[in-house]
Amino acid sequence: MSNQGAADARPGARPGARAWLGQLAGTGRPLITRTVAAGMVAGLATIIQMGLLATIVHRGIIDRVPPPDLLPWFLALIAVIVLRGFAQGLQASYAANCSRALRARVRRELNTSWRRSGPVGLREVSAGTLAREWLDHVEALHGYFARFLPQLALSAIVPLMILVVVFWLDWLAAIFLLLSAPLIPLFMALVGMGAEKLNQQHFEVIGRLSGQFLDKVRGLTTLQIFGQTASATDALRSRSNDYRRITMKTLRVAFLSSAVLEFFASVAIAVVAIYIGFGLLGYINYGPSPELTLFSGLFILLLAPEFFQPIRLLSQHYHDRAAALGAASELLARMDRLAPRPQPCLVSGAADAPASPDLIRATGVHLAYPHQPAVLDGLDLTIRLGQIVALTGPSGGGKSTLLHLLAGFIHPDQGELSVFGEPPGNRPFGWLSQSPFLVQGSWADNLRMTVPEASDVAIAAALRRVGLGPLLDSRPAGIHSTVSEGGVGLSGGQARRLSLARVFIADYDLVLLDEPTAGLDADSEVYVLEAMHQLAEAGKTLVFSTHHQALLTLADRILLVNNGEVRDA
Repeated sequence: MSNQGAADARPGARPGARAWLGQLAGTGRPLITRTVAAGMVAGLATIIQMGLLATIVHRGIIDRVPPPDLLPWFLALIAVIVLRGFAQGLQASYAANCSRALRARVRRELNTSWRRSGPVGLREVSAGTLAREWLDHVEALHGYFARFLPQLALSAIVPLMILVVVFWLDWLAAIFLLLSAPLIPLFMALVGMGAEKLNQQHFEVIGRLSGQFLDKVRGLTTLQIFGQTASATDALRSRSNDYRRITMKTLRVAFLSSAVLEFFASVAIAVVAIYIGFGLLGYINYGPSPELTLFSGLFILLLAPEFFQPIRLLSQHYHDRAAALGAASELLARMDRLAPRPQPCLVSGAADAPASPDLIRATGVHLAYPHQPAVLDGLDLTIRLGQIVALTGPSGGGKSTLLHLLAGFIHPDQGELSVFGEPPGNRPFGWLSQSPFLVQGSWADNLRMTVPEASDVAIAAALRRVGLGPLLDSRPAGIHSTVSEGGVGLSGGQARRLSLARVFIADYDLVLLDEPTAGLDADSEVYVLEAMHQLAEAGKTLVFSTHHQALLTLADRILLVNNGEVRDA
């Protein structure tokens, strides 16, 4: 990785929540512009609609025009109402499309962060927290892009259009509107200053609650065995109370800001109504008041609520902004925490040791975790294509870490590392961890995670190759038999073999296995050994960690991993 790439990976290089949302909005600028344009058309149609209403009333009451002669005006009014509804529908459609595209972009960025971090980086994060961020945190951005940003522009454009019309009708009424308009956003901002912080706290609390609830449900059996269900219940109750308190605080701010807005808008409209009423009655003779007519007065009165309506909507959507900023802060913090460490050089480019497509090569690789001795120190290693390599040594010696390096889940602090001429993780490979990953679904669903286009025949063949043939034949649904998350319904050995079947159906050149027989019964060990023997005969490159003697005899080469050193046993 280049130095620039390393700099971009540092947490400090990432913009703040506001800047990040601004960058996202920049990519969606065309759709936001269309949304604002449709809103402007709706606003213009509203002005025309109110003008037609005032004209119909004036001509019918003052000019005493017969109702049949008013039919063209009514038809025009209906047409404008239809146009206004169409423009509002178009505005909602553009806003939804913009929000959908930008939220998809955020999820792609979040998914990229997860993939770069790998299973090692995600190991310390609760699945419930990640799911909450993927769903609710990203969905919290919808209101910001679909409602707040377009309304921010419309709250300036539409009132200005109305103000021009009112100024043409009566400049004194326009001054009343102009003087009252700034008070509303000013007080709205003052009341809502704490909304952003409250929303961020809201997302933090619900994220912790989601993670703890999922963890407690998954570990319910263990909690019951050790008699800790009461303490777990108390912990969840405490988190739930924290969530209730922060939610009520957020609602109080929302209701207070709305009440303040409605109060000042109502006062401003009342002042305009009083002016129009006294002007029409002849009690006010200042400025343009004597020239007021039923048409102009009613037109101004109808436009006054519409003048404040965009600002009312902005007030409602102001909390969408606060929610989006809170969610964005949490998402950015997660992506910063999952950002990989700088990679000094992953593929050797030296003239004396070019990266080979037939070799796994490590030169001077150094890796240490914070505040701990080096796990690998000055590692020099070469593994040939098709070689079977066993990693052995005491627990905690670095076997799993070396496998994670070869998989690209983590990156070295120093040194050069290439896997068949490419950076680790670039080329697809088979992986079997000590805890097989299975999802809710059928056996076929779990195997098609690696090869979506795999046929039923290929899936059945892969299952039989790992010794699951008898179990497959005993299930009426066959490969479509259901399995729960984590392999519930299967024994540990069966779940391990079901996960190993993915390796056969995908036909990878490189297969990495972390303690493939750990915790298995004798029968399951035999099946796993036979499956690995088949992979070796097929010319696959196998690198696995083990203490099992039978697996050690399968290897062409045995490496002892201990105290940062890797050497041939």
